[in-house]
Amino acid sequence: MSIFFHIDVNSAFLSWSALEQLNQGSSVDLREIPSIIGGDSSNRHGIVLAKSLPAKAYGINTAEPISDALKKCPNLTIQSPDLSLYKRRSNELMELLSNICPDIEQVSIDECFMDYTPIAALYPDPVSAASFIKDTVFQQLGFTVNIGISNRKVLAKMASNFKKPNLVHTLFHDEIQTKMWHLPVSSLYMCGRSSVETLHNLGIMTIGDLAKSNLSIITSHLKSHGKLLWEYANGIDNSPICTTPAERKGIGNSTTLAKDVLTMEEIQKVLLSLAESVSGRLRKSHMKASMVSVEIKYSTFQSVSHQTTLSAPTNDGTLLHKTACELAKELWDGSPVRLLGIRTSKLCDETEPIQLRLQDFLAASSPSVTSQKTDSLNQALDKIRSKYGQNAIVRGSLLTQNTEIQQDDSHF
Repeated sequence: MSIFFHIDVNSAFLSWSALEQLNQGSSVDLREIPSIIGGDSSNRHGIVLAKSLPAKAYGINTAEPISDALKKCPNLTIQSPDLSLYKRRSNELMELLSNICPDIEQVSIDECFMDYTPIAALYPDPVSAASFIKDTVFQQLGFTVNIGISNRKVLAKMASNFKKPNLVHTLFHDEIQTKMWHLPVSSLYMCGRSSVETLHNLGIMTIGDLAKSNLSIITSHLKSHGKLLWEYANGIDNSPICTTPAERKGIGNSTTLAKDVLTMEEIQKVLLSLAESVSGRLRKSHMKASMVSVEIKYSTFQSVSHQTTLSAPTNDGTLLHKTACELAKELWDGSPVRLLGIRTSKLCDETEPIQLRLQDFLAASSPSVTSQKTDSLNQALDKIRSKYGQNAIVRGSLLTQNTEIQQDDSHF
């Protein structure tokens, strides 16, 4: 069963504008005062695009005219939108998320769906993964997101709209009656104003009312859109994640450890788990990497990193692990380690021809055969894991620490 996340930035435009002002030296945080994004503050034209929580307390709603918002709160602070800023922050968010999991479907500038399945082996459960993702977004980018979790995309979308900000909510099929059916039908995804009016005229006031209604009556008034709304009210949605491959600058993975590691042997085991994850995602993206970097964050939160260029591009986990261990030996100063990470860059398509250096050719009795055997083995392992789960095949050296790794907070 697939699990989906819906990741939605809390008051995206307002949050991004607030952070930009703070970075430029402002002493006022737009998120903490009655404020909105929209229109032009000088002529009071336009509509509310985003609002702060203090503005919401005045009854100000998204999409209402600014003139109406000012009647509710005369001291309202109005900030004009900055589309170039919003695009830049959106790109930063999507890059961060795509490094966590490549299976992402961006549906707007401030929201996307993510397939949890490819990263399930790295977390104890979906809630732990989602919680770490939202915390990572805040720590690295400075703004908050809500994340909805479900085995249906529409339910994940609905869950992300529950109580805000900076929260994780689940909405699985067996939870819809208690968590969703009591909500007004206007809150149902894809249920616009005209549909709401039609449903109200039929005596349908809540999502539960719609879910329990006769489908033929709904479709007689709302046609095929009525059928879609009825299905959504009943948690019916079989749509998959639709990803659009984008050019990647790098693919990586890091993990914040449950407890500090103190020996090189422990470091190498964690790096092996990370290398397996990174190599699998490289192969899934049909990419190979020419550069490998290792990051170490000590218990003091000091971070150091080191990188090297490979003699030939690769997506083989064994080679990535060997390289990462060599880098770690050069980098580690013996202090307790809180976080370890591997990142690959200088990516190329896996079908591109590879030119071996002469010394590489002389070092192997038959490099082409060796490479073919490694690729075939990796493909076979990927197929087994894809069919039976990431833990269907585990390296023996990881078995003794598997439980600890599963409990870690991991990110890419």
